[in-house]
Amino acid sequence: MQTSSVVFNTKPVLAQIHANNCYIESRDSSKCRYFAANFRVQSKKPISWRPQRGRLSRPSHPVLLSSKATRRRYSSQLNELIPQSRLADKCQQVTCFHSSKRKRIGVNRFTSGFFVDKSTFHLPKHKLDNANVRQVDVPHATVGPEEPHAASTTWPDGIMEKEGLDLLDSEVERKEFENFLRFELPSHPKLHRGQLKNGLRYLILPNKVPPNRFEAHMEVHVGSIDEEDDEQGIAHMIEHVAFLGSKKREKLLGTGARSNAYTDFHHTVFHIHSPTSTKDSEGDLLPVVLDALNEIAFHPKFLTSRVEKERRAILSELQMMNTIEYRVDCQLLQHLHSENKLSKRFPIGLEEQIKKWDADKIRKFHERWYFPANATLYIVGDIDDISKMVNHIEAVFGQTGMESEVAAAPTPSAFGAMASFLVPKLSVGLASGLSQERLPNSVEPSKNFRKERHAVRPPVQHNWSLPGSYTDAKLPQIFQHELLQNFAINMFCKIPVNKVRTYGDLRNVLMKRIFLSALHFRINTRYQSSNPPFTSVELDHSDSGREGCTVTTLTVNAEPQNWQNAIKVAVLEVRRLKEFGVTNGELARYLDALLKDSEQLAAMIDNVSSVDNLDFIMESDALGHTVMDQRQGHESLVAVAGTVTLEEVNSVGAEVLEFISDYGKPSAPHPAAIVACVPKKVHIDGIGEADFKIEPEEIVDAIEAGLKEPIEAEPELEIPKELISSEQLQELRLKQNPSFIPVNQEKKTTKLYDEDTGIVQRRLSNGIPVNYKISKSEANSGVMRLIVGGGRAAETAEAKGAVIVGVRTLSEGGRVGNFSREQVELFCVNHLINCSLESTEEFICMEFRFTLRDDGMRAAFQLLHMVLEHSVWLDDAFDRAKQLYLSYYRSIPKSLERSTAHKLMLAMLDGDERFVEPTPNSLQQLTLEQVKDAVMNQFVSDNMEVSIVGDFSEEDIESCILEYLGTVRERRGSERAQKYSPIIFRPYTADLQHQQVFLKDTDERACAYVAGPAPNRWGFTFEGKNLLESVSNVPAFGEHQNFEEQTGRLDITEKELQGKLRAHPLFFAITMGLLQEIVNSRLFTTVRDSLGLTYDVSFELNLFDRLNLGWYVISVTSTPGKVHKAVDACKNVLRGLHSNQISPRELDRARRTLLMRHEAEIKSNAYWLGLMAHLQATSVPRKDISCIKDLISLYEAATIEDVYLAYEHLKIDENSLFSCIGVAGSQAGEAVTASIVEEESVDGLHNVIPVGRGSSTMTRPTT
Repeated sequence: MQTSSVVFNTKPVLAQIHANNCYIESRDSSKCRYFAANFRVQSKKPISWRPQRGRLSRPSHPVLLSSKATRRRYSSQLNELIPQSRLADKCQQVTCFHSSKRKRIGVNRFTSGFFVDKSTFHLPKHKLDNANVRQVDVPHATVGPEEPHAASTTWPDGIMEKEGLDLLDSEVERKEFENFLRFELPSHPKLHRGQLKNGLRYLILPNKVPPNRFEAHMEVHVGSIDEEDDEQGIAHMIEHVAFLGSKKREKLLGTGARSNAYTDFHHTVFHIHSPTSTKDSEGDLLPVVLDALNEIAFHPKFLTSRVEKERRAILSELQMMNTIEYRVDCQLLQHLHSENKLSKRFPIGLEEQIKKWDADKIRKFHERWYFPANATLYIVGDIDDISKMVNHIEAVFGQTGMESEVAAAPTPSAFGAMASFLVPKLSVGLASGLSQERLPNSVEPSKNFRKERHAVRPPVQHNWSLPGSYTDAKLPQIFQHELLQNFAINMFCKIPVNKVRTYGDLRNVLMKRIFLSALHFRINTRYQSSNPPFTSVELDHSDSGREGCTVTTLTVNAEPQNWQNAIKVAVLEVRRLKEFGVTNGELARYLDALLKDSEQLAAMIDNVSSVDNLDFIMESDALGHTVMDQRQGHESLVAVAGTVTLEEVNSVGAEVLEFISDYGKPSAPHPAAIVACVPKKVHIDGIGEADFKIEPEEIVDAIEAGLKEPIEAEPELEIPKELISSEQLQELRLKQNPSFIPVNQEKKTTKLYDEDTGIVQRRLSNGIPVNYKISKSEANSGVMRLIVGGGRAAETAEAKGAVIVGVRTLSEGGRVGNFSREQVELFCVNHLINCSLESTEEFICMEFRFTLRDDGMRAAFQLLHMVLEHSVWLDDAFDRAKQLYLSYYRSIPKSLERSTAHKLMLAMLDGDERFVEPTPNSLQQLTLEQVKDAVMNQFVSDNMEVSIVGDFSEEDIESCILEYLGTVRERRGSERAQKYSPIIFRPYTADLQHQQVFLKDTDERACAYVAGPAPNRWGFTFEGKNLLESVSNVPAFGEHQNFEEQTGRLDITEKELQGKLRAHPLFFAITMGLLQEIVNSRLFTTVRDSLGLTYDVSFELNLFDRLNLGWYVISVTSTPGKVHKAVDACKNVLRGLHSNQISPRELDRARRTLLMRHEAEIKSNAYWLGLMAHLQATSVPRKDISCIKDLISLYEAATIEDVYLAYEHLKIDENSLFSCIGVAGSQAGEAVTASIVEEESVDGLHNVIPVGRGSSTMTRPTT
């Protein structure tokens, strides 16, 4: 499934600040703007059936920034096979009080994303004068074991209402101010730390979200950096063998627990997310979970059979993850850390070594590093009794390692037990005096290793980029590859981590954050010409606990023809900010936004998930930062915010940029590395493919050109306080006379309220239906979604691609009414609004996140009104949109997965272009008028639905609905907007049913997709059948269940529920969801675990709401030698449900998984938006309130027979099933380009999309 998603996000403007970091991150390839400081394009892969299985998709900790924080985890990760929950990003905040893993760096790619929610919850304006310092009473932290007492953080009485540091006239006041900055930040009041006699450290944090569940993570402080030359990959191997070989972990299957593991440079983590108890378990599950972790970490059985099984899996994983994005990230890391082992100890390891190790070799590494004193246990969750928890830990782990333990290392005090061995103890300005790397073959007897651990983690020495350390500059490094499509360059600066422990540390973080937020906005507002010099510019300044350093990265992405200008513009903008600094307006704007955001985090302190809290604590501990809760973080920020001055912000921020702005000067910090990743061939209009040539000296020349270009100070922009004035609103009300009309013509009621769900349904006099729900789950926050029926399915043969290009054009322009794009973006920044816009096959969707303070909801409604009534369509925006999709189309042959999926989709859907990327010829035929009509013809009143969820009052929400939605002009035409040409599956054709794609590459890889028809979510098929009618007439029990067994188990009420399910509109949605879980479990057990044919296999169902069809897809990765067997095995699993019938245990496990997921997400506003979608949509007539109210009971009522009824309607016979196998390698037969017919050259259309966003160098999940 292919969609266009354009995300307008203030987040990069309020960029993530790690402790002492200013993190400006744009995660996707192209920066255009519409309604916020930055927004990015996200285009779906041709087939969106397959999320990354096994990798838990988690929202960031509320004090970790981003909704989709791309964390740079150079690690292996493995999961027990479970369906992944699409967790609502309810805690995606921007704040100053954390460190996060550094983002992935590398070339950008046009990546998949389906209406990804990337918003930030923001706060009301804090009444804090920037020039004043006010007294703030920050509560002291309670003290855990061996943790110092927190110093008082109250502002000294003598320093009140003084305007900045410069105005502290008296020496006494200045000293008091300086003393205040040296005060330690408060520690988390609920975090309990302790240590067992055997050295095992533990941290416990009670947390009620989600209720009745907890996280238990065992972190062993060993990783790939600890491997000897002949052990490269052995830490990852142990992770696999220990985790998947644990019988006690297997006992947790079916309890609703999820388990996972990963390995990175310097630690291995095994973690279990579990309910506190289950209906079937006797008592508390915590001891069972701890016992499983104890066995996994300290008592694994290195059976030869398990070692061989995991060896096959890891070798498959190695090939699967070896994408061009992975190779790019490896290149970047090798050059960034060329002086130490980080450049050559990637966790996945070396193939030739992995093939050799026996169980004894693996066991010896485990004995060397896996002991309690080298591990930390983290437990966060719904815990009421800390003492009881400590007793459980003592009982399970207390005797482990004691029999052979020698004297344990002394326990450090101060910040906490973790800091001394996880955080480099580095002095700024010193490049020596560090813990030396271990010499090869320096392995000592196990007992000596148990005496001490590395005091520095990771134990490597860095060459710092410090002022005055400039030596002969290394020339830029160039990585050139035939699978790269666009130009990308990374300039790195590497310095020691500055731990954030005092108010002065926090103040520096805040000032850097403000400074770099301004830079990000400035650069991206210049992306407005029809042929821009760059596609994206990112500046990332972040700490990395895994690498033991702080890295600043300037990343510039551009089409190859424009690379010199792109570098020049990026350097020029950095110089401009460094020379002239931020303006007073920018300082006030970004400081205010940070305070609002911080206040929102504090308000949501009781709504942060356990896993987010745990991730935050682990990373903060690794970096040596003080761990605060959200309220402490806000109060601490307020305490320092008023002391910030413009001069200091510009001075502190300028230091971050000197390695770029003063490049080449002896006094400047030298770049740690400059790495360009470039294609070997480029497309030139009118000519075709040509060699791309570039030399390191040319890159230096481009940098120096940016240093010589004349610059001027940034002018202040006028920012609108409102988009619709009160006078204009009054005029609109008089003209349109908005009112509510009956929702249901039969009942004649204008307001439907459901007590069970709290959902209110309304309908406006202009025909727009509205649903809303008042929710207190996310304090002072709200979300709103507009769904418009039609989408890409409504595209005509004469205007292929018109909707997807039109949505992008609307976003590229970013103007509404008389307001420029920059004004609209800053309006969003000031009101902390985030908005996304996307087109899918069925709908056009627009989503808003907003704060409930400072009229944030009213501002969001104003923006929606202006988009619907006063959108501006621009020629240059249209050109950019076409350029973007042209480049995306041309990049398909350079991706094995995308080219394989593209070929399959064209075969299965008979070449229907609405489900793939528009071709160059289709793009050339489009006009601005066509794309405008294609989009706006769908924006008619009776074809729209608006849903809102938030912490608002009934009076406020209904006022906004009437004033801003009710005054939208009435336009009818839903029948025309929803009309679409039939979508058909291609009839059986032997040559197209089973295809192959070959891709020339230096390394071997293989993947495959198997797909076929399915009904849609409501039981309709592409053949015109209404399956729900036939299902409701099927007897309650059939051949797949024993009637006596069923009647013995079920009471009358349960039987009635089963009958209700058969007649319910959600029958196929429920049963297909259960079927997906069951098939996925079997695929893992058979194809991956038993046969060893793959590392990654998944079964996904794509069930449409409006279109009368759906499809299933099995995606599998393998090696060229095994991929055909893997495909056959996948088909056999899918077709084998009759011969190997579904067991009650399988169904119960699938049901429990889905219900646990529902329970975990039910408090999320975004989740409720999904539940409410289409409630009043004319194009989805079967959706009603019962689909929300009855959800749990329907899952509980489903039987094995019900699942088989759904299974029977998947077309899995050989004549209906389509497959495509992709093989990459130097000996690949047919060039992949033959599968994508490049149409005649289109003059004037240029590449604008980078190939990749940068893949992490972590190995993939085991499942």
